[in-house]
Amino acid sequence: MDSLIWESDVPQLRSPMLVCSFRGWNDAAGAASRALAAVAESLDAELLAQIDPEEFFDFQTTRPTITLKEGQARHIDWPQNNLFAARVPAADRDLVLFDGTEPSLRWRTFSEGIATAADALGAEMVITMGALVAEVSHTLPVPITGLASSEELVEELDLERSNYEGPTGIVGVVHDCCRQLGMTSASLWAAVPHYVAAVPNPKAALALLRRLEGLTGIAVDASELEEETASYEEQIGRAVAANPEIKELVERIEAEQVEQLGGEGADLPSADTIARDFQHFLRQQGK
Repeated sequence: MDSLIWESDVPQLRSPMLVCSFRGWNDAAGAASRALAAVAESLDAELLAQIDPEEFFDFQTTRPTITLKEGQARHIDWPQNNLFAARVPAADRDLVLFDGTEPSLRWRTFSEGIATAADALGAEMVITMGALVAEVSHTLPVPITGLASSEELVEELDLERSNYEGPTGIVGVVHDCCRQLGMTSASLWAAVPHYVAAVPNPKAALALLRRLEGLTGIAVDASELEEETASYEEQIGRAVAANPEIKELVERIEAEQVEQLGGEGADLPSADTIARDFQHFLRQQGK
């Protein structure tokens, strides 16, 4: 893809996985993009390449923004689609991160470019993260569902299957391009409460991040996200308590979720959860 502009030569990475998120329709409450940003920050990711937005965006729909530098000079920020490398010497593999914005035009060309870049970097697997609005409670653990390129991969990665059928975003097209090129891929989706979908949801971002750790085997420092999650739960809790109608709605949703989880079994953490929590405990003890 001619619009993919490399900042340097294609690097040699160790068994990399490509992890993508896209702002827009696929990113309810900004959860997926926030999770990817936390990964990039924690692993000191370096910019590899950028996609020129000119061919893929309707700027009347996705408008660039103007920012002021030093109160005078004006700078235009265009829709970003950046590829980063995150080298992780302490792990068995490196990561490639794609921080994107859902394009307006030429989705197939755009997605084929991402898949081609992943192939050039030797990516062994492509993982996308997304977030959707659902009837779930903010008081319970964030539901994470998953899709994969094969039934065998769904079983291997212990993903909870999604039964969604309907309109798709750029994430669905990227996965289809990967399938056509013979690349394995998986998708993680966090469900965010519909009654607070208009505000950023760090709790959903943290849940995506923890699930990603289980798939990649790479630990990420998410202390900032954890602090934001505690503040988020406290603020949403106060707002819900102050509105009797919303409080009743949340209690109903919570009861339905607990029932769907199977009552007593819902209180028992999975092996993946225990492993991730223990991994997080070790990180807190320092190097």
